[in-house]
Amino acid sequence: MPASSLILNRRDLDFLLHEWLDVESLVKRPRYAEHSRETFDAVLDLAEQIATEHFAPHNRTADENEPRFVDGRVEMIPEVGRALAVFAGAGLLAGEFDERFGGMQLPHTVGQAVFAWFKAANVGTSAYPFLTMANARLLIAHGSDEQVETYVRPMVEGRWFGTMALSEPQAGSSLADITTRAERQDDGTYRLTGNKMWISGGDHELTENIVHLVLAKIPGGPPGVKGISLFVVPKYLVDADGSLGERNDVVLAGLNHKMGYRGTTNTLLNFGEGGHTPGGRAGAVGYLVGEEHRGLTYMFHMMNEARIGVGMGATVLGYTGYLHALEYARTRTQGRPPAAKDPTSPAVRIIEHTDVRRMLLAAKSYAEGGLALGLYCARLVDEEQTAEAPEARDRAHLLLEMLTPIAKAWPSQYGPVADDLAIQVHGGYGYTRDYPVEQFYRDNRLNPIHEGTNGIQGLDLLGRKVLMQDGAGLRLLGETITATTARAAGTAWAGFAADLDAAVARLGAVTATLWGAGDPAVTLANATAYLEAAGHVVVAWLWLEQALATREESTPFYEGKRAAARYFHRYELPAVHTRLDLLESLDRTVLDTDETWL
Repeated sequence: MPASSLILNRRDLDFLLHEWLDVESLVKRPRYAEHSRETFDAVLDLAEQIATEHFAPHNRTADENEPRFVDGRVEMIPEVGRALAVFAGAGLLAGEFDERFGGMQLPHTVGQAVFAWFKAANVGTSAYPFLTMANARLLIAHGSDEQVETYVRPMVEGRWFGTMALSEPQAGSSLADITTRAERQDDGTYRLTGNKMWISGGDHELTENIVHLVLAKIPGGPPGVKGISLFVVPKYLVDADGSLGERNDVVLAGLNHKMGYRGTTNTLLNFGEGGHTPGGRAGAVGYLVGEEHRGLTYMFHMMNEARIGVGMGATVLGYTGYLHALEYARTRTQGRPPAAKDPTSPAVRIIEHTDVRRMLLAAKSYAEGGLALGLYCARLVDEEQTAEAPEARDRAHLLLEMLTPIAKAWPSQYGPVADDLAIQVHGGYGYTRDYPVEQFYRDNRLNPIHEGTNGIQGLDLLGRKVLMQDGAGLRLLGETITATTARAAGTAWAGFAADLDAAVARLGAVTATLWGAGDPAVTLANATAYLEAAGHVVVAWLWLEQALATREESTPFYEGKRAAARYFHRYELPAVHTRLDLLESLDRTVLDTDETWL
């Protein structure tokens, strides 16, 4: 039977949260002691209701009427602000935060599942609270008590929103090359001058204030990334009593217009260029977060959260595309089975055609596999933060570090593939604006780019993560996977487990070959292929985990899980070895290609 919602499948969320990840066991920990399965389910019900009634209805409207830059201000459709007011009013911005901020202290695993509804329903509108929550968590972790008190509570309440301002027009992802300057002032503040590009949510009229977290360099500091510091730069200065003061010198210079994600303002911001000069002095007023020259370390707190969140967003955009394609395939009639000889016989629903089921099964394996990956990483966050034993916290931290580039990049690659397949299932209609799948694809195409391109994630995985602590992260990942394959011995999934064991062993051996080459340029030349191979191994493992978690009874839901697991085993896992063959050969094709040949 079709899922009751075309946004997400609640039955799948319940399976992943309760039957697989056992989030209810978290209520034994002091932080979550006030919760129960009933409270978790209630907030998921609320999320589905608000996403369905307030976010999904204006998804296409926001796409067709993107924000406009008019007389120095942003204008956008009013439905965005109304939806966000409902979201904040329901306490969902505060969901995971401490009770002292008015939060519910939800586990991160539940919080991610809750927010998945909004990303799937309307990724453009959901970007504003997504960035705000990450901003607030960074300040709680690294800001001063005064900064936390001044900025976090208004953001958690939804009165102010937050951003992260990293990139610059000339630097892009190369943060070592940023030129925004921060000059120390006698009163302990800093004055910032420079330009920031691609700042999502960088300006709007949705809230009273916007809290920018800005990377800048203090003159005299070390060169490169070691000289980067982090600053709070509010759009409006805040007086001692918490009220808003004069406008800071942060000026909207223009909006970027993207092929998707159109509901989110994406901005070019000028800091300290004289548009507003608080106190008559040049520069935007900024407040140092933590210590000087440690800004990138602090910002990675927000960036890593954003990277996993981007992966979740890519997953659920692929997921909603799959659900729309599934409904279409169950209702659209066209053609006849190959064995049908009578051309006058009734046309069949296209889901009865084998190749359509192939496409749907592939999309299901990508969407549900990606969702399992995102929620597993969220469960690691809960372990890292609340596990009783220090060694359990350390283990979760190390495994999360290892999985973060995969959790960002694999869904960002295969979520759009799921949407591409959804378009294909719709046929010619899928390529028109009469159906929403073309927008899902356009929205999803951003995800391999922002918060660190997939190429950067490959360099991070092969160049940093597999080497940290003398390979401890890669060993831990391998041990975690083989613990699952050991549980599969003697079951119907023993063959899947044996093939997964072989892939894990070979991934480790090829990693040693790559770093034994003695030339980092050769090793890293095919880092993206390494990322793809590792990502497929991880998602295959999570499909085996899901298969083992299914109950023995034969229901459509459990049979569907087992079919998707078999698909990933037979169709996707073998592709790992093609990539590993390339890596093992230390191939130089790309490395040795001269630019004049292209």
